[in-house]
Order: sequence, then structure tokens, then C-alpha cells
Amino acid sequence: MRKFILVLGLIVAGFCAAAGAAAAQSGKITFVLVSDIYRMGEQNGRGGYARVAGAFNAERARGGKVVTVHAGDALSPCLMCAFDSGEHVIDIMNRMGFDIFVPGNHEFDFGKETYLKRMSEAKFPVLAANLRDANGQRLSGHEDHRIIDVDGVRIAIIGLTAEDAPEKSNPGDLKIAAVRETLERESKRLRAEGAHIVVAVVHAARPIDNAIHDRGIADIVLSGDDHDIRYIYNGKTVLMEGGEDGLYVLALELTIDDRRAQGGGVGWKPRVRIIDTADVTPDPTIAASVAHYEAQLSRELDVELAVLEAPLDSRSATVRGGEAAWGNLITDAIRAITGADVAVMNGGGIRGGMLLDKGARLTRRHVLSELPFGNKTLLFRLTGEELKAVFEHGYADYPRPAGHFLQISGARVVIDTARMAGQRVLSIEIGGAPLDPRKYYTVAASDFFLRGGDGFTQFTPSALRTRVEDAQLIANDVMIHVRKLGVVNAAPQGRVIAR
Repeated sequence: MRKFILVLGLIVAGFCAAAGAAAAQSGKITFVLVSDIYRMGEQNGRGGYARVAGAFNAERARGGKVVTVHAGDALSPCLMCAFDSGEHVIDIMNRMGFDIFVPGNHEFDFGKETYLKRMSEAKFPVLAANLRDANGQRLSGHEDHRIIDVDGVRIAIIGLTAEDAPEKSNPGDLKIAAVRETLERESKRLRAEGAHIVVAVVHAARPIDNAIHDRGIADIVLSGDDHDIRYIYNGKTVLMEGGEDGLYVLALELTIDDRRAQGGGVGWKPRVRIIDTADVTPDPTIAASVAHYEAQLSRELDVELAVLEAPLDSRSATVRGGEAAWGNLITDAIRAITGADVAVMNGGGIRGGMLLDKGARLTRRHVLSELPFGNKTLLFRLTGEELKAVFEHGYADYPRPAGHFLQISGARVVIDTARMAGQRVLSIEIGGAPLDPRKYYTVAASDFFLRGGDGFTQFTPSALRTRVEDAQLIANDVMIHVRKLGVVNAAPQGRVIAR
């Protein structure tokens, strides 16, 4: 479920710095923020690139300096990205005229070389101060920061990519430094060089955002990654998050109070507007581009596979927060295809965000929407003790939704949420029999686990029982399985029980 949070910590009447007498000079700048856009088209009259572009047009028409910002996760996961590795996204974003782009963790889903190729195609600035090549050098076409001048006031914009990309994605040998430490260093340096206001555009998890904001490392933090719409102002610093899929666009207006001529400093006052894109007129040029690409997709994807006998819910809170029908369907499919004892799937890898009713026709489009990363099905051999450790990690945060929450097949796990993480699993049954810690079990899982994704360390190369290069796409395995079934009923069955 999407979360919508608006917090005003300390509402103050004056400016957040250099308050006092009337300003001798003032200026304005508006930052327009989006992030985590996975669907190029609108959903029920809201979101998508054409409506986001329409919001940009409206903001530019208001006048003044406007800076359009994408805080990351553009190239993946999306439906067509599975076919062209995000090439169409760059084309659309180029047409929209973004002013700032900061790569998110999913920009690296197709590997280092594809990432570099896509960024070389970008006609907009790519900022990532904490991203370097294997030799520690800045990547071609990348910048650490940009300086914008507003009536003599220097605003430094620093970009920082997701520090957890090596865990969640596939950046190869690219080096990604910690967000907070990098920002502290760059902010201090740029202020010493004359920057009056520091804006950090980051793709980072909430604890990192909060730490940056609470410590005042930057004056403004524009963030992506958590899929929330958040605005926090404590009277000194602003933290703003851009939601997902362009359903809403956030505009942050800064009125700048320059008192240097009177011997004072530079202050500013924020005003936020949350724009519902359902109220926006779509940009016709971008709408035409989206329609062109969606027509290409439809010819391949709108092929029926089966009929649903029960609903399928893939909303984020569902697949990351408990046993879900989609999780059962996917893990049943890869267990059936491989003949494994057990199958596991991280909830964060199920991305469609859809609710399909009983009687709906399941198509290729639905399956690829749920599994857009191009991950493959691998077979591992783990001991019962190792498998227990897998489940302990998978349910360490339950009931809080988490990407590493495990959807499972072939197993029944009982957990005690009152116990500390790592000691929660009370019992495990595999194929109806109690888990034997010394016995070996075959486990079907995504190649995401082989890379240590989401912190799973048990799926090592030595445990692998299939060649990665010979493996099939999970999405293909699911489509084959679903077509054989004809009628799908994957309702929750008590595979994960919390006490």
C-alpha cells in the first residue's frame, strides 16, 4: 500500500535562517520532484510519464526558475525494460527535459555495461558523488554536483546514488561509497567554496534520509527509494520524498532572502505543493511516445494464459508482509519446474502492484509485470541448518513489510514474532516432515539470491546445482506453469504462520 505522509515539524512564521528586517533582495526557485517510476503509462487516470510531463509544463508556465528532479529508479523494474533494458525510458526522459537525475539501485539491474550505455544516451545531467569506477575515478558523463545561481545566491545540488545497490542490484565492480559520509564531505567543501544553500538529491532508505535531515547535513533533501510521499520541515531543514509512478508530483518552492547587502546572510522559506496528476493535462508529445511503446508491447504481451479462480494481490504491503497468493504461485511454479524440495522468493522481487479479481484472465503481461527484473531460476543444495538460517533472515522483520520477506513453496514455517531476530523460527516442515538440520535439501530460488541479494548469504556458488548460463527466466517458468494449470487458485494456505 502506498504511504502518504505530511509532517510539519516546526512551522515558523519567519525565514529558516537570517530572520529579521525586510529583505533587500529576494528570489525564487522551485524544485519539482519525482522518483521510482516503473510504469510509463497512467493508472486509472493518474501517473505515468505524460501526466508527469504535464505537471512539469504547468510548473514552468508559472514562471521563475524551475528544476525538475528524478531521484532514481527509472530503468527498472518495468515491463518494457525486460525487453530493451530501459532504452525507451531514456528516450522519454530526454524528451521531457529533466534537469537532474540521480541513479537508484535499480539502474544497475542489467549490469554495469548496460548502465553505462543507458547513461551515455542521457541528454540530462546525471549526478552521483558517491559513484566511481573500479579505479576510483568519476564515470564518464557523470557529475558530483551542479551549482545554480538565483540572483547571485549559489545553490549547490549534490547527487548520491543508492549505497545498497551491490546488495539489491548488479553494479559489478563500480564503487559506491556511503551516502551520509559522502554528503558530509561534499557539503562542507561546497559551503567553503561559497555555496549558500545545499540541496541533496539522494536515492536512499528512510534511516539514511532521516539522519541527513536530522543532522542538517544539507538544507534540502530530495529523496527516492521508499515509495512514500513525505514532507518534513523542522524550521531549519526540509526532507521531501517523491512517491512512485508519478501518481503525485511534489513541488518545493523556495523564497530566498538575501540580506548580504545589509551585512546579513542568505535565508530561505519553503512552501510545498503536492500535485495530484489526475488533475494534470497530459503532455501530448510524451503521450504519443508512450502510446508508441505500449503498442509494441501489446502485440507480445496480451496473450491469455489462464483464468483466476481466486484473487491475486501483488500490492507491496501484501507480498512483503505475509504469505501472498502471487508468492505461492511463483514459488509453486519454480519448484514444479526444477523438482526442488523447497522454493523461495523474496517479496521485494514481486513488483506488479496489482489486484486481480476472481474470474480475471491472466496474461503474459501480468506475469512480466510481476517479475520484471529478468531473474533466472536456479537450484541450490542446502543443509537443513542453512535452510533454517534462510527462514530466520526472511522473517526477521515480520510483521513490518520488508523486501526480504520470503514467499515459499514445499515448506511450512511457524515463527514467534515476540522473539528477537535470528531466533524466531519455532518449527519447519519440508514436504510434511520436520526439518532435519543435517539433511540436504534442494532449493529453487532466483539468481538474485546467488548475488547475496537482500542479505541472503547461504546461496553460495558451492551450493549451486545448475549452471547460471543454462537457467531459464523465472517469468518463463511461471508462464509455462500457469498455462498448464489453465485455472489458477493460489490463495494463502498457511505456509507461514506467526504466533
